[in-house]
Amino acid sequence: MSDTARAATPLSPPSPVLSVGPVVLPSPGRAVDLQVRVSAPTAGDGLPVILLSHGLGFSNHLSSLNGYAPLAQLWAAHGFVVIQPTHLDSRTLGLASDTPGAPPHWRSRAEDMTRIIDQLDAVEAAVPPLAGRLDRGRIAVAGHSMGGHTASLLLGARLTDPLDGTEVDLADPRITAGVLLAAPGRGGDALTAFTVENYAFFLTTDFSTMTAPALVVAGDKDDSAFLTVRGPSWHADPYTLSPGPKSLLTLFGAEHGLGGISGYDAAETTDEDPERVTAVARLTQAYLRSALHPGDSAWQVAQDVLAAGSEPLGRVESK
Repeated sequence: MSDTARAATPLSPPSPVLSVGPVVLPSPGRAVDLQVRVSAPTAGDGLPVILLSHGLGFSNHLSSLNGYAPLAQLWAAHGFVVIQPTHLDSRTLGLASDTPGAPPHWRSRAEDMTRIIDQLDAVEAAVPPLAGRLDRGRIAVAGHSMGGHTASLLLGARLTDPLDGTEVDLADPRITAGVLLAAPGRGGDALTAFTVENYAFFLTTDFSTMTAPALVVAGDKDDSAFLTVRGPSWHADPYTLSPGPKSLLTLFGAEHGLGGISGYDAAETTDEDPERVTAVARLTQAYLRSALHPGDSAWQVAQDVLAAGSEPLGRVESK
């Protein structure tokens, strides 16, 4: 593994990880109760929480609580409690298209994350080794692709509901930082006809209200041609169109899977690169560590190592 992939190596060695799922959270009014996976280090107290929102895709189980192990495992091994919901648009649920809040469930996804925060007592009760170990004042959100859109809404981005024309604000002030991985960009003329027809809510995404600190991760080969006419730069919009403090990590040669973050050996990964996945996991861990613990130097150290590599995997800019 290169020095770049080790860019965010923490000072302490990784801890063994406890992972429990499904934890079922009662969810009145939702089509089905919310199922989550909880991953955490076996030792340590005052553990910050990361809510991880899955994307969509062709695989049956990566778009659920069972996906994104390369990220969840590393984050948990280095001191975070990672909670992964199965959103209503997961292929594992097989809900009919006329289910209330029909796919792609943009609103219910954000509501899932708020519901988890509301029920952290229930999460602790369902996973007894976690009792009393969560730091509820340090909560972050992360999401990939459609999950990145979910994360942006929780961090303050807004949109206009295509059904009734109302402006929607789903920001949760209990979430104080985030990571957007290959997230969708602006709407309007940046979108393809396919996107307008199938994801009309993308038309009005407004990042100017996304004020919470966030790291935006984008691949410079992620053209997402079926969604946007803008090419890879579209995925940088959550950074360029939002106010600071923000950072943008551009990964060289990365496509939409960012090397395969959604799962080990995922068939739909078009740019499989284990070194890139490790770098993404470690760099995002360093960012969240510093964002949730002001004064922590992990993110600065990670950036310095990334920039110093003879063949860096990417670059960082901040505002």
